[in-house]
Amino acid sequence: MKRFGVLIILGLSVVMLSGCASILKGPANKVDFSSDPSGAKVYINGNFMGTTPLKLKLESKKTYYVEFKKEGYESKVYNLTNSVGIGWVIIDIFTGFVPVIVDAATGSWFELDQNKVNAIFE
Repeated sequence: MKRFGVLIILGLSVVMLSGCASILKGPANKVDFSSDPSGAKVYINGNFMGTTPLKLKLESKKTYYVEFKKEGYESKVYNLTNSVGIGWVIIDIFTGFVPVIVDAATGSWFELDQNKVNAIFE
């Protein structure tokens, strides 16, 4: 029984000394990139990242300029933006001052506005 109490105290300490978003989500989002037809080259902020279909983990506190290129087709451009997940902020406020600082500093509050980007070439 004593061991169970220690585990509960340790668990609460972890939550109180770090942010909820940092623990549950982390500072990045997974994003799926696809195209029709597939095999398009994906450039993020000018850097080649691979060909579709492609899954990447991107920092949620940043915004991204995404360009799909496929030979014989006109390039497709998308902007990946982000926003603060208000739910994370509210949870952090209720759990204490430290979680607010941790999640704000790590950028874990942010979420990318899209988790799938599909370029359709015509």
